[in-house]
Amino acid sequence: MYKMSLKKKPNMYESMVVAGSTAVISVNFTHPLDLFKTRLQADKFNLSQFIKQEGVFSFWKGIKAAYMREATYTSIKLGCYGPIKTALNADNNFFMKFVSGSISGTLGVLIGNPFDVMKTISMTNTKTNLSLIGSMNNMYVEQGVSGFYRGITANIGRACVLNGTKMSCYDQIKGICVNLTGWERKNIKCQALSAFCSGFFMTVTSAPFDMIRTTLMNQPTNKKIYNGFIDAGIQLVSKGGPQALYKGFFPIWLRFAPTTILQLVIFDNLLNLCGFQTI
Repeated sequence: MYKMSLKKKPNMYESMVVAGSTAVISVNFTHPLDLFKTRLQADKFNLSQFIKQEGVFSFWKGIKAAYMREATYTSIKLGCYGPIKTALNADNNFFMKFVSGSISGTLGVLIGNPFDVMKTISMTNTKTNLSLIGSMNNMYVEQGVSGFYRGITANIGRACVLNGTKMSCYDQIKGICVNLTGWERKNIKCQALSAFCSGFFMTVTSAPFDMIRTTLMNQPTNKKIYNGFIDAGIQLVSKGGPQALYKGFFPIWLRFAPTTILQLVIFDNLLNLCGFQTI
């Protein structure tokens, strides 16, 4: 059995600051994969045409909205997991770890959904290079405040499943890895392997929610095509069968694997560097 670190656990605010820093750093590397995945889901990606018409640096289109999303949504969903897990006394209970991740993910969505919407719109925009402020102004004029919360139901469902799976699997797999290899929980090999495995399980459980979320958020700002989460799911399945919900599965995994590794490894090491216990 491994020995728990004697370092103190971070409180909610300390954990969120470390998580927010982690997210803003890692998104610079993972944003192109996110754009690739989102464009595929929206049927708007051809690599040669993309580079020819929009340029290589367009892989970072929507990065300003992504920074805001990471500073809100990810800082909460990642940073609140540990304190919530402690409050629920879930250190030795996988189901309660999942619940802890689901709660922190839902809280993150409620705050970060507007920036998630703007990021999705910016990434799928192939014609103009409108500023974040300009895009937000267009959304407010055409749909009001409610426009910033389009796809909120799907996003909450996605966050519950995704963050619950991500954090519980990472936490649990780290324990298994420690017992099998003798590595410490703060060992980067243990962290990377656990994060990679967590990324696969995240893709399996959250891909349908991710597809529906992208579909809802990518509606034109001047009209409404889908009447919510259920309607979007029904229309997708009726047009493309059940497999339509898993469109872009491998690009999603291609994004989740490095994103999960970068986020969780950086997060754990920043916690350790700041004198706190790792996950």
